[in-house]
Formats: sequence, structure tokens, C-alpha cells
Amino acid sequence: MKIAMIGSKGIPAASGGVERHVEELSTELVKLGHDVLVYSRAWYTGVNKPRFSHRGVTCVSVPSLRTKHFDSITHTFASIVAAAREGVDVFHIHGVGPALLSWLPKLLLPSAKVVVTFHCIDRHHEKWGWIARFMLRTGEWAAVRFPDATIAVAKSLQDYLRLTYATHTMHVPNGTRMPEGEGDATKLSKFGLEKGKYLMFCARLVRHKGAHVLVEAWKLLCKERPDLTDGMKLAIVGGSAFTDGYVRELTELAKGDESIVLTGAQHGEDLHALFSHAYAFAHPSSSEGLPISVLEAMSYGKCVVAADIPESREVVEGHGLTFKVGNVEDLARKLAMVIESPDLAASVGYDARDFVARQYDWDNIAETTSYLYEALQFEPRVQVRPVAGR
Repeated sequence: MKIAMIGSKGIPAASGGVERHVEELSTELVKLGHDVLVYSRAWYTGVNKPRFSHRGVTCVSVPSLRTKHFDSITHTFASIVAAAREGVDVFHIHGVGPALLSWLPKLLLPSAKVVVTFHCIDRHHEKWGWIARFMLRTGEWAAVRFPDATIAVAKSLQDYLRLTYATHTMHVPNGTRMPEGEGDATKLSKFGLEKGKYLMFCARLVRHKGAHVLVEAWKLLCKERPDLTDGMKLAIVGGSAFTDGYVRELTELAKGDESIVLTGAQHGEDLHALFSHAYAFAHPSSSEGLPISVLEAMSYGKCVVAADIPESREVVEGHGLTFKVGNVEDLARKLAMVIESPDLAASVGYDARDFVARQYDWDNIAETTSYLYEALQFEPRVQVRPVAGR
């Protein structure tokens, strides 16, 4: 089948959980024999070509209005029109913002099926104003009203959709790949870091990801337990996502503290090295879908300390540590526990690696998604969608 992936910024994924999800899923679907087109934004990929191939996936660049509020929706509209001209069999739309247009494929290409993946309750993100929140809430409704099938990446999101919109969805989680070998430790020197002597955070620098909470907790820990933090650093890995004001705020918060390193957005071998040699990983996010960065950290065998929101607990509970979301003091206590107990950190990390290897494998995720595509070809519009858990 010919599959159109619409709604992400594009691939190769430089940052962003949705982009990583689309890249890995698309790559595996190609291996299963599907023809996959990912509609990308040229400003994100940096590739000045209308079409190019990446890991067997066809990447198609279409225009967008690159502003905070119109980049996603204009790109989605242009992508749907372009995919209809390609005569695709499935429009797979990612995210509740793009889902606002999930009705359009049925007008342009009635024979095609439409699938929406619900990645996150985006209206909870602090960067949005009330108009954007209203539109994102409408996008949630559209995500379960117009498609032939809706996928939720987390069981907690599946519960949310059932309780809020009285609809059943299919649970197909995010995944991760087990890293092959350690990254080059010499790459850490450019960041002023040393192997095993830093805690790591990795996400877009947007307020709901909680980097400021982590910085405040780290500074509190350094003040109260200098015996633990001596020689240790905190690495904040990530860049702006139309959030330059927040990045400036975070930079000011870390100013003058040499133990806090803001690396900017990283990918490829540099990111591999940062994950490989971190002592532990912190994820203080207050709003998530199913956090890919947490899955990645666990795949590297790192002990994860995450906020106790349902989406993070789904992965970390029993395989990591949690703290009260937004609570600086509780986070500082949990970080202290991890630093002063290397055996605990190693044991939790080993268990976490084994857990994600068994439960969050992209091969299995792609097979489940492919089965859904094929089932839709032989069924009318899905009125009651099956609930599928892992």
C-alpha cells in the first residue's frame, strides 16, 4: 500500500518525539513492503529538494507558513492535497492539531482510508493561548470523529479519549531502538562533560517539559548536598520550538553556575555519546504522550527520574523513579538518592533496558500498524474501534 505520513515536521528527525516516531515507523513499514511518503517541511529537514529518499522512505517537501500558530496547519493542508494527487491508500495523520483537517482526505480521495495517531493532549501545553487551546480541543474531537481509525500512543491517552469522547481507540505505543555500542566519549569534551559525571535532560525547551524545574532542583541539591554534587554536572540537551523567550529565561536561570551545561539541540553521534555516558536521566515534564526520550534513556540502561504524570508512569513505574510533578524539593531528593546509590542506579537502569527491549520494539509496532491498514481496506468505516493493548 501507499501510505502518506502527515503532521510531523519531517524526517530525518533532528528533534521532537513525533518526528522520531514517524521516522522509525515509516522505516519499518517500508521493510514490510509498503510505499511510504513522509510530508516534510523544508525548513526543518534542511534539504533543498522537492523529493528525496531517507532510509527507504520517500520524503516530500511541501510549503508552510512558518509561524507558531500556522506552521502545522498550513503544512497539513498542503500535504493532504499533495498526497491526494499521489493517489495514496492511507492518509496517516499525526497529532491533534493536524487532525483538524482529518475530514479533508475523504473529500479529495474518498477511496482512501484515514488514520489519526493521538500523540498528546497538546492543549495542556503552556505555550498556547486560549484560541489555540480551543482549536486543539476541537482537533481532539476531530481525531476521533472523522478518521476510519484512531491510535493512542499511551494507555492513559486511550482512557482519556474513552472517558471524554465516548470512543474506543487502538493502543499502539511509541518505541525505541536498542543502541549498538557506546558513543565516543571524547565527544563530551566539547560540552565540558566527563563520562559518568553528569545527569541528563533531553527534550525541546518548552515550559511544559520542565527544564526549569530540573535546574532549580539541581541548584537546591548543590546547595544542600555539595558532597554529592561535587564533580557532577547537569546537561540540558534541547533547543527552542518557537519558545525563544523560555530559552532566554532558562539561560538566565543557569547563568553563573558552571555545573549546568546547556548543549543546545543535538543529534547523531553527539546525542549517542551524551546518552551513552550519562550517569542518570531526568524527565520533569508535566504533559506528555508517551515520552520517547524516556524510552531512549532506558534503552541505554539509564536510571530515569520522571514526574509522576500518568503518561510517564506508564513507562517508568516499576522500572525507574518518580517525583511529584512540579515539586522542586521532591525532585532534588530523588536525584540525591540516585547519586548517592550507584548500585541502585545501575540496577534500575539494567531492568529498564530489559523492559523497553521487550515491550517497545519498533518492529512489533510497525507490524501492528500494518495490520490495521490492511484491515481497514476490507472494512467499512470503523464505528466501534477495537481496544488493543500490549
